[in-house]
Amino acid sequence: MACGEGYGTDVLARTARSVVGVDANPDAFAHAQAKYERPGVRFERTLIDAFDEPCDAVVFLQTIEHVTNPGQILEHFGGLVAGSAAPAVYVSTPNVLTLAPEGAERSGNPWHVHEYRAGEFRTLCEAHFGGVELFGLFHARMLAAHELALKRLRWDAVHTRLGITERFYDRFTPAISERDFRLVAEADAGPLGGLDGALDFVAVLTP
Repeated sequence: MACGEGYGTDVLARTARSVVGVDANPDAFAHAQAKYERPGVRFERTLIDAFDEPCDAVVFLQTIEHVTNPGQILEHFGGLVAGSAAPAVYVSTPNVLTLAPEGAERSGNPWHVHEYRAGEFRTLCEAHFGGVELFGLFHARMLAAHELALKRLRWDAVHTRLGITERFYDRFTPAISERDFRLVAEADAGPLGGLDGALDFVAVLTP
């Protein structure tokens, strides 16, 4: 849902038998359809709350903060997977505590209708699904080391002073992979801070 240019749809199709990418934007739809034409992948140009094909799972990433009716959207997704033997809805959203500047209530992104804390996001999900597993996405490996360098070693000042910014990040950025992130279950995040330091929240929802 809200698949954009279709990259994520193609990634899911590497393991799923079939995937439908849904997006209302005509340019994104045209790009996705042209770039990811292969068996098991198709795209539908329509609004996410108008798509009505039954499915086993719904994946809705980094978009719920953009909608004015999140509860209705979640109810719609629940209806889409209701007939599945193993229904699941996957929803992610940024953590406002790490997205917004320090001391600010919001990030300032004009397209975000609401930005969530962990408790707010859980409450929203629990109002529409019986099963809610909440995870936090954190930096790992290279990104964890980079984050530490920024905070403890004032790395931003160092690379600028040495004149190596472009050379460093031209090598560093392409080397980042999924191994440089980790998902932590809410129960494993600990009582002190919990998921407050997560970059994003990921909810796995079941009826």
